[in-house]
Amino acid sequence: MERCMKRKTESKRTRKWRNLAGILALVWMCVIFAFSAQTNEESSVVSEGISYRMVNSTGFLLHLNLSEKQLKMISLAVESFVRKGAHMTEYGILAILVFLWLGGWEMTALRRWSLAVAAAALYACSDEFHQLFVAGRAGCVTDVMIDSAGAALGLTLFVLLAGLWGRARKRPPKRQHKQPGNV
Repeated sequence: MERCMKRKTESKRTRKWRNLAGILALVWMCVIFAFSAQTNEESSVVSEGISYRMVNSTGFLLHLNLSEKQLKMISLAVESFVRKGAHMTEYGILAILVFLWLGGWEMTALRRWSLAVAAAALYACSDEFHQLFVAGRAGCVTDVMIDSAGAALGLTLFVLLAGLWGRARKRPPKRQHKQPGNV
């Protein structure tokens, strides 16, 4: 246990990035809190607007020539997916920021991943509790599960992509073969 709480020896530059990730995690928690403080009507206006713009852009790109009535109908149908996707994304970002902040502590990657996801899940619980006191909102266990799944999925994708990026950067450059006749 003592080993986990001991700080790694790291450069000042690395420590600054880790501290920045911790500060950004706190800022991101404030952003999540602000979104959760919106009433149901305010929140719906935002997600309806985003859904409408997504459907409109998709229709334009695919040359679907949708009428205004069709655009509104489709955007209302996808609004729930947009809302849940936004929740998953915001908690994925939170888990990534916590994971980066925890990088300054000596622990395995799996423990770091677990702690980051757990921290995001705990914040999701507190967020749903907070929504019990907001007009028109309710705290839902299913939302905590969706937020936690977003944290786990987002962080897993981040770790996999970071691993691939690290391997690609370590790979030695391909050597040029000399062609016959060139001296």
